[in-house]
Amino acid sequence: MNDDQFDKPLKIDNRPMWLILLDRTARYQVMAAVVVVVAVLIRLAPPAGLSVEGYRSLVLFGATIFFWITGLLPIAVTALLSMVMLPLLGIMDAKKTYSMFGNEAVFFILGAFILAAAMNGTGVSARLARAMLAKFGRTPLSLAVTVFLLSALLSFVMSEHAVAAMLFPVVSELSTALGLEKGKSSYGRLLFMSLAWGCIIGGIATFLGGARAPLAAGLLKESTGLGFSFLEWTTAACMIVLPLLVIAFGLLLKFFPVDLLDVEAGRKFLNNKRLESGKIGYNEILTVLVMIGTVAGWIVLGEKTGLAAIAILGAAVLFTFKVVSWQKIEEYVNWGIVLMYGGTIALASAMEKTGAAVWIVKQGLGTFSHVPLAVIAIISLVAMVLTECISHAAVVAILMPVGMGLCRTTGMDPKVMTLAIALPAGLAYCLPMGTPATAIAYASGYLKSRDIIVSGLVVMAISWLLFMASVIFVWPLLGLKI
Repeated sequence: MNDDQFDKPLKIDNRPMWLILLDRTARYQVMAAVVVVVAVLIRLAPPAGLSVEGYRSLVLFGATIFFWITGLLPIAVTALLSMVMLPLLGIMDAKKTYSMFGNEAVFFILGAFILAAAMNGTGVSARLARAMLAKFGRTPLSLAVTVFLLSALLSFVMSEHAVAAMLFPVVSELSTALGLEKGKSSYGRLLFMSLAWGCIIGGIATFLGGARAPLAAGLLKESTGLGFSFLEWTTAACMIVLPLLVIAFGLLLKFFPVDLLDVEAGRKFLNNKRLESGKIGYNEILTVLVMIGTVAGWIVLGEKTGLAAIAILGAAVLFTFKVVSWQKIEEYVNWGIVLMYGGTIALASAMEKTGAAVWIVKQGLGTFSHVPLAVIAIISLVAMVLTECISHAAVVAILMPVGMGLCRTTGMDPKVMTLAIALPAGLAYCLPMGTPATAIAYASGYLKSRDIIVSGLVVMAISWLLFMASVIFVWPLLGLKI
């Protein structure tokens, strides 16, 4: 017998067998307990002022939130389960429930995923990133500004998660070429935090930055029949995004001062990479043209034809000219998000139609219902805090039914409420679990938890104040009055 086998001593669990079994089956015990609790609650009489269907949808809503927060099941599976339970519990008929997968938001996000896959797959986004950094990053300060603004601008037209994943290796290569030491270089921390914050702030500017915006717009249309044009949403969001970009980068310089004299080594590295990639190819040119045409279509025709139709047409053009293949799309598209949309919209619709959402509002925020500004302040702050712990889309799914209920009881503009939930729900700065952009920055090895949390709390407070200032002073000029 080889002596190497004894280098690591065998660990024996001396606990009683029943304790070992309890420990190893804890997940299943919790899930079984939830099922039992839901079964008991469903059999109880509903509270005063709430219908049986409304009460059951509320119980199902609570169970869904529990699974989303704990992560016992994937978010898409949880949403689908809640959708299946709607007809089984007699809350909503099956035909109406499953028709929610035909919601425009589902097809818009699918088209957006395909367009983003083409930008990544053809290499046009990486080529753009290297070209911009090499051209404008002539000094340490200008290089950091370029990383920050490039992250933000790309997140205007791509999922912020995809942008973070795409730029991470570019910034990592750059940091290595500059000889930045992990855990010690303030400039290294500045580069990766610029990447994270640029993605986060830019991600709320348009419908394309993440799942929450089209989901919120879809829930709004399902509930009220109202909708946002691409330009209308972007204009409202950029009233927050543009000043926040300036303030946030100033904060980054304050927290992570530049401690590097020059970046010549990094520029040489980027230029070499550009030479290796050669001239821009046919597929890259076509992808850029389709992307420009699609965004132009959203701006000019989006309100008339719908955003989803234009997104799918743009994707169809890419397939027609064989820029992308279905096999690649299957790998890139986050099908879980697509599935989650149908389930979430169905559950939110049930909450609204059975009166459960309005009942929650009266119980929870009834005290503030006569002060619309206070309602906006509270619900936006709740959205911002929640999004640090659970998915952005889940936050929208949780708060939108409540928000629409508030609008019914207070007479507030549902479009303002939608923005008040969806925009703050994208601003997760503090915890790696809040957004992949922060997680990727943390994974670089240059940052400690304290670096992210302390600076994140400051920019979070400023973001909320900017949001409230926009609600009070700027949005009324755009016709968005509380």
